[in-house]
Amino acid sequence: MHWFRFAVFVLIVTVLQAGLADIVAVTNLNIKPDLLLILLVFFAVYCNTFEAIITSFVIGFAADIILFGFPMGSRMISFGLFGTALAYLNRVVTIKKMPYQSVAIFITALLAGTLAHLLDSFRGQTTASNVFAVIFGTSLYSSLVGPFLFLPSAWWMRIKVGRLS
Repeated sequence: MHWFRFAVFVLIVTVLQAGLADIVAVTNLNIKPDLLLILLVFFAVYCNTFEAIITSFVIGFAADIILFGFPMGSRMISFGLFGTALAYLNRVVTIKKMPYQSVAIFITALLAGTLAHLLDSFRGQTTASNVFAVIFGTSLYSSLVGPFLFLPSAWWMRIKVGRLS
């Protein structure tokens, strides 16, 4: 793992998620792709288990930084937990094809979003009334966009994905 490349990559994706994801959002429902969650699934699939666990918690921390008004730690816990589970699942089930990656992104986004919402609600944070519709829409949007972002991510991180061979 190239840790300096990883740090720069997470910083770039965090800035893109905070600033430019609103451009491609479905405006009336505030549904946009979760680029950091797509990145989490990428590293859980293409890195070894130890590296995937570290990257999951770091990416969750970056997701917490984006949300200024929410309590710190809920995304770091949910991303870390489900990123770790996906890394261990990747030892048993191969998630190298695009449809499988899409399903992995969808399920991980649903579970991590729901857990983060529950952790926020335990701390008394109020949310919108349609939060589960937003979680479902974000999961669906991310699963459609995500596998197409794996190849540029692998190029940046110098990881061989084996799609073209």
